[in-house]
Amino acid sequence: MSVQDKTAGQRRGQALTGALAGVAVIAVLVAVFVGIKVADDDDAKQPAAAPAATEPAQAPSQPAPAAEPSAPAAQTQLDPALKEKPVVKAGKGDVTKLVVKQLVAGKGPALTAGQTIQANYVGVTYKDGKQFDSSWDRGQPAEFPVGVGQLIKGWDEGLVGVKVGSRVQLDIPAELAYGEKATGGRPAGDLRFVVDVLAAQ
Repeated sequence: MSVQDKTAGQRRGQALTGALAGVAVIAVLVAVFVGIKVADDDDAKQPAAAPAATEPAQAPSQPAPAAEPSAPAAQTQLDPALKEKPVVKAGKGDVTKLVVKQLVAGKGPALTAGQTIQANYVGVTYKDGKQFDSSWDRGQPAEFPVGVGQLIKGWDEGLVGVKVGSRVQLDIPAELAYGEKATGGRPAGDLRFVVDVLAAQ
């Protein structure tokens, strides 16, 4: 083989090697491009990550549905009269039985035994109208269960069935109140209360 033939053979070999290297580079580039494209498509299918705790959350375009309340529904709208302390006067004659008189008609549900109510009240002695107790003077309504024996009988019996939002006058004979004789600072004899039933649950 002549030197020229040998040189030509080397050139052909180098050209073939170069061509193969070029094809290999192109193949690698195509594979990288396809890999990136597949990764982008996968990312597009993945849900977006939640914002970091330090980033403010975006406001939803539609308001979220309201959660079911765990507490009772909003209380009955109250008559404006229940915002003012009532004037409670003495009664006339003797109280022979419990008398419940509605002064303001409530529009809420009727109270049932075992419910806890919020109420404002004024208590006076029936014969002379002297006030001995008032939640108004303490600046906030009282809260207590009705119909379960934790109150004087006149309250337990007189308030069950009264509608939320009502103002009622209870004329209570001594035997359903604190008795005929005063004990422990409690008033004796017949009593009169005016009670505003503000809420119940």
